[in-house]
Amino acid sequence: MDKKITKEMTISDVLSIDENLKDVLLGFGMHCFTCPCALAETLEEAAMVHGVEVDYLVEKLNEQKK
Repeated sequence: MDKKITKEMTISDVLSIDENLKDVLLGFGMHCFTCPCALAETLEEAAMVHGVEVDYLVEKLNEQKK
């Protein structure tokens, strides 16, 4: 079953689905996967800190995941 990425997931949750999604995060200026916060911070929280529109980020992550 295809697991859908949501804004409530942590960055490490997202990368456990598809490690290649680092490239999408980098495209949004988010290097969070190298930060300890990746284990606890949700996509929504990380997006807010980085000034990124979370719904657009989630859309792009879901489009690119394998």
